[in-house]
Amino acid sequence: MSDEMKADLWRRWRAGESISVISRQIGKPPGSVFTVLKHHGGIAPAPRKARAGSLTLGEREEISRGLCAGHSYRAIAGLLGRAVSTISREVGNNGGRDVYRAIAAQERALDRARRPKQCLLAARPALRQTVLTLLCEEWSPEQIVGHLRRYHGNDPAMEISHETIYRSVYTTRWKVIPREVCKRLRTGRPIRKNKRHTVKGQWRSQITDARPIEERPQAAEDRSEPGHLEGDLVIGSNNSQVATLVDRKTRFLTLVKLASRHTNVVVPALAETYTRMDSRLRGTLTWDRGMELAAHKRLSTDTGVDVFFAAPRSPWQRGTNENTNKLLRQYLPKGTNLSTFSQGDLDAIAAKLNNRPRKCLGFRTPAESVALTG
Repeated sequence: MSDEMKADLWRRWRAGESISVISRQIGKPPGSVFTVLKHHGGIAPAPRKARAGSLTLGEREEISRGLCAGHSYRAIAGLLGRAVSTISREVGNNGGRDVYRAIAAQERALDRARRPKQCLLAARPALRQTVLTLLCEEWSPEQIVGHLRRYHGNDPAMEISHETIYRSVYTTRWKVIPREVCKRLRTGRPIRKNKRHTVKGQWRSQITDARPIEERPQAAEDRSEPGHLEGDLVIGSNNSQVATLVDRKTRFLTLVKLASRHTNVVVPALAETYTRMDSRLRGTLTWDRGMELAAHKRLSTDTGVDVFFAAPRSPWQRGTNENTNKLLRQYLPKGTNLSTFSQGDLDAIAAKLNNRPRKCLGFRTPAESVALTG
């Protein structure tokens, strides 16, 4: 990321925007945004600035133009009002006449100007040990500061603020507090967040007009008739995935090969699967809050199937699907690249499970249970 992009990132982070919103605004993946934030522990670094009297970017551009024009160091120095030795040293430190570039020289100068002062805990070993001991006892930084002020209020060497402790915990470049200590804090967060932080705008909250599971027909709830399916994605390595559709009454399983997790891929694939599915199984579909079904209205329009959504972080509301996915892992172990399986391979795996007796069905198979529904 450019310096301007990083500055915009930190400005938005301080304003409380979520990582998802920031990533969309600056055009970078959420993982890249989080990497920048985590390197600094979620605490905005001080802006870089050159020492007073050092060469400016404008002066470096004049040096670059002068070198391209074949001017001598003395001529360039006279134009800028600088010492000849300053120009000679500047060019020599940045590759010489043939490779000197103003922007690259400015970046190197700013990097060399970084002289981070030793943090307070690194400079005071006794204070550091006390703070570390209390953090390991799962005390909060504010509790630690209150304790120090009460029992060491007259000792300047034991003075510290709770924000300084947070900085030492979260900022990786100092490493005076082991990284695993942040897990001892109540939240267990990997980075620091301010009180204005929000998760508003994250993709998981963007499913519009989602019908809650409570509106699902009673027949789906009591398993009195087939055709009420639960769906989910089984995830593999290399960003691979397979959709699973399980009937609540008969436990009949259908697997769907997917090229990606994007809703514009998942919904058409599910719609095509419904066209070749037994008509007795085309009733309702219950899904989790994954964004792969954000275009659920399109699925309902194309198939006539009503789509309902379980509550966030409530997998037990789709227990039939969760249990079937566990059985499926016998054939699709975790860490498997699922993109190597063809639709024919997946149909064969589903057939194995659909022709395996199930205790919950009185040891009938799911395929037999569908046939018995008439």
